[in-house]
Amino acid sequence: MNQSITHYSNLVNLLRYRALSQAEQIAYRFLQDGETEKAAITYHELDRKARAIAVQLKSLTHSGSTAVIIYPYESGLEFIGAFMGCLYAGIIAVPCHPPMNRHAYYDLQLRLASSGAKVILTEKSLLSKLQNQLTTPDLNWFVTDDLSLETASNWTHPDISPDTLAFLQYTSGSTGQPKGVMITHDCIMHNQQMLKLAFGHNETSVGVGWLPLFHDMGLIGKVIQALYVGRPSIFMSPVAFIQKPIRWLQAISQYKATTSGAPNFAFDLLCRHVTPEQRDDLDLSSWDVAFSGAEPIRVETMNRFYEFFSPCGFRREAFYPCYGMAEATLLISGGQKTELPIIKYVNEAALEENKVITTNQEKKGYRVMVGCGQAWLDEQIIIVDPDTLNRRTENQVGEIWVSGLGLGKGYWNDPEKTANTFHAYTKDTAEGPFLRTGDLGFLQGGELFITGRLYDVLLFWGFNHYPQHIEETVENSHPAFRKNCSAAIGVEIEGENKLVIVQEVERTYRQSIVIDDLIELVRWAVFDKHFVNLYAFVLIKTGSIPKTSSGKIQRHLCKTKYLDGSLDMISEWHSPQNAATDLTSILKRYFNPKTHLRRYFTLARGKIRRLFL
Repeated sequence: MNQSITHYSNLVNLLRYRALSQAEQIAYRFLQDGETEKAAITYHELDRKARAIAVQLKSLTHSGSTAVIIYPYESGLEFIGAFMGCLYAGIIAVPCHPPMNRHAYYDLQLRLASSGAKVILTEKSLLSKLQNQLTTPDLNWFVTDDLSLETASNWTHPDISPDTLAFLQYTSGSTGQPKGVMITHDCIMHNQQMLKLAFGHNETSVGVGWLPLFHDMGLIGKVIQALYVGRPSIFMSPVAFIQKPIRWLQAISQYKATTSGAPNFAFDLLCRHVTPEQRDDLDLSSWDVAFSGAEPIRVETMNRFYEFFSPCGFRREAFYPCYGMAEATLLISGGQKTELPIIKYVNEAALEENKVITTNQEKKGYRVMVGCGQAWLDEQIIIVDPDTLNRRTENQVGEIWVSGLGLGKGYWNDPEKTANTFHAYTKDTAEGPFLRTGDLGFLQGGELFITGRLYDVLLFWGFNHYPQHIEETVENSHPAFRKNCSAAIGVEIEGENKLVIVQEVERTYRQSIVIDDLIELVRWAVFDKHFVNLYAFVLIKTGSIPKTSSGKIQRHLCKTKYLDGSLDMISEWHSPQNAATDLTSILKRYFNPKTHLRRYFTLARGKIRRLFL
């Protein structure tokens, strides 16, 4: 079968081609509870459903308008049909996650206002909840459960060019304010070609995933890439995965998947929840692209995962660290499929001064970092000083700027933010336009390394600190602290910047943890490794820390919740009001023998308690 489809300029023509040339082949399968196949849909069936939806949709609104798509996590195939139906009608799709709480309804209300959508595609199970909660006037509701496929024959092909908007990809980022990235058909097709080349997809590829379909990694990386390659993809609800993580690996094993991935936390979750007996029933030998992105990629997680799952066929070179974002459609960089991830040890002191000194071996005072690959096709990645806008050299940290045909076209109805983010030019060389990612990193030999977020960098005592480094130190200081579920934030107290840590607690420790027993451990660990004094330490309930849909910590929102007292708190510690906070007094405290005695007694008590648990 000929997999070359680069001459198709839009997704409508692509699905039409698949429906004619591979009519009865399965396009997507959905696992109802993460284990049982609920339904499958062929290319022909998907094409017919999309045509029928398009016919009815055009009676509710006009071409070029926007329509919101909201389906339960368990309705993956229905979501895909609705998304393609919008494209078949020439309507700009606005994928949204199903709201589960008050904050999610508020976010949905913001997206409705931002996009200007007056039509919502959904199904019966969500209809009454949405109608009761949303206050946007004059909404048209399109319940696709009752859809008659007989109208598909009345469909006419919309007028689509490469520059036609296909959908708005909303991103909340760390601020919590949603912005609709404008994704054209040309953006999609170009990024799909990058994905296919980077992942090495071919006529034998099979995908498995649980990532939400409204999110870029799930929608573009799994749904659309499967259509682009012409190979089947198997989905389950993210809820099914979280409830029982082994389901993800069981699906990979059952369907002989070649490509599947997720943020770092998911691999870590599997290491903690899969038993040796469960592992022995798995066959992961087919899995050759285990992509990891959307949050910092940790070497410890990769090593732990490989060591535990190598007996069932998982290979270390299958790990595929990559980097992307909604503003770039999806993929920005990725490595060579058959090669091991590139690992460097970076001098921490130099990093704080935006300089890069690396070694290939573990060394005291050096932080391990994982490379996120190289640019693909026509793309260019450069490192720029975010203040002067001058290009930086290979051994300097700066903001990551990207150019290429696959980038989004800007933010919907926001020309000012579009100009600032998508139309950047270097000052010294006048190169551009570039997309300013807001991420910090450096290049070595063309390999991209991510060091942090531009606006998340913390400043204490004149030194720059990356919050994720402090968070990692805290999380590793005690087993009660959940991995990838903490936020290091800076708050201004009496004109001075202070460090606050917000940390989720593992559910099994909820009833037994005593913050006073742990505070000396945490304070010393943070001071010892980062030379920062801790002002406040807040323990919160499992699953309550603010995150984006891709799993990134929303530090800005977390700070807002800390300041207004709305965190789901278990307990809290503050530095005493009369405690001296000048550097000299802090140094005296941490180098006082009594401080060390308290720390060692705390360690001893912890060990004794664990003996009797």
